[in-house]
Amino acid sequence: MHAIRLHTFGPAGNLTYEEVTDPLPGPGQVRIAVEAAGVHLLDTALREGMRGPLPEPPALPTVPGREVAGVVDSLGDGVAALWLGKRVVAHLGFAPGGYAELAVTDVDRVHEIPERLDFAQAVTMIGTGRTTMGILQFTDLGPDSVAVIPAAAGGIGTLLVQYAHNAGATVIGLAGGPEKVARVQANGADLAVDYKDPAWPDKVRAFLGGRGATVVFDGVGGDIARAAVDLLGPGGRHIVFGWSGQGIHDGSPYVVEGITEQVLGPVMMRKAGGPNPVHTLELRALAEAAEGRLTPAVQRFPLSEAAAAHRALETRGTTGKVVLEP
Repeated sequence: MHAIRLHTFGPAGNLTYEEVTDPLPGPGQVRIAVEAAGVHLLDTALREGMRGPLPEPPALPTVPGREVAGVVDSLGDGVAALWLGKRVVAHLGFAPGGYAELAVTDVDRVHEIPERLDFAQAVTMIGTGRTTMGILQFTDLGPDSVAVIPAAAGGIGTLLVQYAHNAGATVIGLAGGPEKVARVQANGADLAVDYKDPAWPDKVRAFLGGRGATVVFDGVGGDIARAAVDLLGPGGRHIVFGWSGQGIHDGSPYVVEGITEQVLGPVMMRKAGGPNPVHTLELRALAEAAEGRLTPAVQRFPLSEAAAAHRALETRGTTGKVVLEP
């Protein structure tokens, strides 16, 4: 098979397209003929040798990627025959291997893809959608809500805009550049503004006419977060799930005591509860898309162009979820 391999930590150019040995499923595992592999901002940090939420940086050489969708083409011992030939999606957890034509994972991690979703949409919802559902646990959106969403043209931002719009909230979407602003407006935002314009906070205040925002969904941090938090009214909340605007490994997000709530990783899982909170959020995300309430935005790259996909993601040159297709 072909796969993307990383032999040395460093820039995106270190990702190489190679022919490697086909993986075989072990006991309790399935092998997936990959049709779509998700690319996450965390992947760029791991590529540089950061460990992120992992216990340690990945061992080299490695095949990056932790989100895949495709068709089950081989079964390990103990796996029911009914899985063979199924359209499935899976988050591989801490195990790498997604940027490839074939990937193996435990059958317990696998979900059958709802009929109305294609592979790229499904892989978006298993990671980005799961995180979105986790974030939304921490607020109750309704007609009285005013939601400010930085990075509203990104994978999570796109879904947050749709969800808030569906809930009847007033939605303020921030994006970089006219093309992304237009996409955010078309996606359901009541107001979409370009955060590259220094006057954007004044435009939001004028639109709100004296109302304060009730929630800021912040995956950006930095100066954009500071300005967004200043738009909150009394009792408003700053929900932090990342800080991409500061670089994924640069310090902390903008925090205001009594207002900011960081909901990363384990906090989301504890809130979801149940015997398998990861699966709970994944199933919730897939159901939202299957029922047509959420429609993920996808930007597709060929698997062989994984390096270009990483560069585009790091320079904010993408819209929606970045997906590699073999």
